Amino acid sequence: MSDTQVKQQNTAAYYGQAVASFGVAIFATGIGIARLQADAWVRAFLGIAVLYLVTSAFTLAKVVRDRQEAGQIVSRVDQARLDKLLAEHDPFQKL
Repeated sequence: MSDTQVKQQNTAAYYGQAVASFGVAIFATGIGIARLQADAWVRAFLGIAVLYLVTSAFTLAKVVRDRQEAGQIVSRVDQARLDKLLAEHDPFQKL
């Protein structure tokens, strides 16, 4: 018996909602920083901090995804090896 994992696909609506949410969050943060009652260097510092946070979040998401995909590949290779060994094994063979 083989347990084949079904790869889940995100729907277009889910993808659109994620993109829209990201866009609204960045836009709102940018407006908040621009309208902040502070010196220009403080607003610039906060803008750079937000950009750094966003790029770090994208990098973290990519690393987590890559690690998960690598684990699935290793799991598939191990499963293929086990299937091959079981297919080649003859329990009625004389020793």
